[in-house]
Amino acid sequence: MPTLRLLFSAALSFAFLLSTFSTAASEKVYRLKLAETWGPNTPILGDASKNMAKLANEMSNGRLIIRIDSANKHKAPLGIFDMVKSGQYDLGHSSSYYWKGKVPNTLYFSSMPFGMISTEQYAWFYRGGGMALMEKVYAPHNLLSFPGGNSDIQMGGWFKKEINSLDNLQGLKIRIPGFAGEVMAKVGAKPVNIAPGELYTSLERGTIDALEWVGPAFDLRMGFQKIAPYYYTAWHEPGSETQFLVNKKSMGKAACRSSNYPRNGVSCCGF
Repeated sequence: MPTLRLLFSAALSFAFLLSTFSTAASEKVYRLKLAETWGPNTPILGDASKNMAKLANEMSNGRLIIRIDSANKHKAPLGIFDMVKSGQYDLGHSSSYYWKGKVPNTLYFSSMPFGMISTEQYAWFYRGGGMALMEKVYAPHNLLSFPGGNSDIQMGGWFKKEINSLDNLQGLKIRIPGFAGEVMAKVGAKPVNIAPGELYTSLERGTIDALEWVGPAFDLRMGFQKIAPYYYTAWHEPGSETQFLVNKKSMGKAACRSSNYPRNGVSCCGF
């Protein structure tokens, strides 16, 4: 399954980075904290951090321990950027369109309407200069960022009422982030950004009329079809990439040779 393979490969490459220690620090145990946007039971997306932490621990012979705090613990699912930047957390796992209001240029590292699919994105990241550009964009914020798994092509969302024309979108409250939300606003809908752990409840209680999440493999496990029976194809996220954010000071604390990442990442990721 492409999604699982990409999630696993991204976690593996990041684990390789974190577990590359200097000889002088080879006996020390390092403890880092990671905050993720997802809840503890979020299907598939929550696996990336767990895989990465497990692999980093194994590949460092137990010298690197990463504690994962899900959204239910840190209470700020859409605040990963700020928490990692401030040093409250060493690492984060999220998607860059959740902080588009703070750093709009990072949107290109998640997904663009009618843009690249997952395999094209990874080719761009590792062979087309994407990693270098991402490093440049995040540098002013004292952050590093690495691909953290891709959802592949996403669906258009679940709707409580059938959509037959643009008239049906007027005033429609829909959870949809990124550039897609801006497009929906232009045609009359009212886009909102809601944390993943609150999606089902918001739809059930009528806070929103529709929502876009990922695709069948993700969405059916969330149960949206029980409330909103109309499901549509889309155009807005042909390959939505998540990111691991890293505070640069934390990388120094862990004595990692981050300059080795491009070579190590490419060697670990086989798509």
